[in-house]
Amino acid sequence: MAKLSVEWINPFIEATESIISTVAMVKIKRGKLALKEDSTVEYDISGIIGITGEAVGSIALSFPKKTALAIVTNFIGEDVVGIDNDTIDAIGELTNMVAGSAKKTFSDQGIRIKISIPNVVVGKNHTVASPRGTPSIIIPFESNVGELAIQVSLKPGA
Repeated sequence: MAKLSVEWINPFIEATESIISTVAMVKIKRGKLALKEDSTVEYDISGIIGITGEAVGSIALSFPKKTALAIVTNFIGEDVVGIDNDTIDAIGELTNMVAGSAKKTFSDQGIRIKISIPNVVVGKNHTVASPRGTPSIIIPFESNVGELAIQVSLKPGA
């Protein structure tokens, strides 16, 4: 594994589509992948998980407030009206589920990775920095409840 390739991105795309559709009952449609030039996230809340092993870096699952509230409402089965500790925990859990699903796909391909406990960052235009020299690909999604994106920042590890 020498560089960031589609084989490293697809497990996260597939996991995001599967998890959001299964646990939040929201169908999402992938937009055009783009290389991310800076570390600012235009959305209001991001779940972030570090990755180590044969691939090193992080993923961030990011939402505007409106989309996060709708998805979390569906996920937990209760009406969510604001970003509180329960909302933050739910975003962390969704991010963990996406990373865990992708980790299984990597494992099935013989690629060993470990994932960290999720961190959640809240605030307009917050920063999700990737390690120096690590390319970041942003994958936007559209849905009937709003947009969201996953940022995949990976490079070869040990």
